[in-house]
Amino acid sequence: MQPLSGLEIPDSSLVCKLNKSLYGLKQTSRQWYAKLSDALRSRGYTHSLNDYSLFYRKKESSIVFIVAYIDDIFLTGTDIEEINNLKEFLHNQFKIKDLGKLHYFLGMEILCTAMGVIISQRKFVLDLLKEYQCTQISSFTSPLDATIKLRANEGKLLSDPRSYIKLIGKLNFLTHTRLDIAYGVQHLIQFMQHPREPHMHTAYHILKYLKKDPTLGLLMTSTDDYKVQAFCDSDWATCPDSRKSVIGHIVLLGSSPIIWKSKKQETISLSSVEAEYKSLWKVVEELTWLDRLFGEQLADMLTKDLTGIKHTTLLDKLAVLISPST
Repeated sequence: MQPLSGLEIPDSSLVCKLNKSLYGLKQTSRQWYAKLSDALRSRGYTHSLNDYSLFYRKKESSIVFIVAYIDDIFLTGTDIEEINNLKEFLHNQFKIKDLGKLHYFLGMEILCTAMGVIISQRKFVLDLLKEYQCTQISSFTSPLDATIKLRANEGKLLSDPRSYIKLIGKLNFLTHTRLDIAYGVQHLIQFMQHPREPHMHTAYHILKYLKKDPTLGLLMTSTDDYKVQAFCDSDWATCPDSRKSVIGHIVLLGSSPIIWKSKKQETISLSSVEAEYKSLWKVVEELTWLDRLFGEQLADMLTKDLTGIKHTTLLDKLAVLISPST
């Protein structure tokens, strides 16, 4: 470390000793997370073994959750008194700023209504359209042209691939609330190393689709329906370069989507049946994790409703019943 400007040190052999972690150092996030965890454990909170950003405390019929992302924290639960006491405790420990009711978190806008909670990234979409000068152009009704099959080596290489990488990174962040572009974004991500003009044109196609309705998001309904349903499918040998299949799945809690993904398979499937079972395998992985998460925190409230987990494909209708203990 270099001494601060204007600081006089008579002995040039002396060095600065770091007593406190600063932003930008490699150990900063680790030390902050350890300090926060110790503080919450001292108040009786349990660290989730299935999600390291989640802490919770169950006491009789009440429960309080804490979700931490670096130094951004939000609280929720059924015990208002404990939430207020916890905010006072955290303020005494870390000097926090209470922003009140949750409206904005990690680029996502949260709106509480009588129907439930609406989560969207409206501002992010509008800023994205403005950045790429798409505010005055006509919109599209579909995120991708179904007739186009992009290849890795077709078209002219982009003179500045960083613009493509930046755009795809932002579109990937947008998939946190926009399920409808998940397939298109995963399709474009595979060309990040050597992007070409057709890839960039397709990325702009998604931008024009987003312009149609920037406010579109998720509705987490306020009903007491805790039935878990899972749907998955595969598109066999859809990649024209590698002949790998693309799989996708979505998991619903009641009527609210909580997990979704579209991804190209890592290996080549020799038949459509193999591709379908690989898709089913991936969604069962998600359901197993979800079952552990629910069993860890809400066993008494939710386990009795995890009775039917359904799987369906476009080729056939297959119903699979999985017990909560699976």
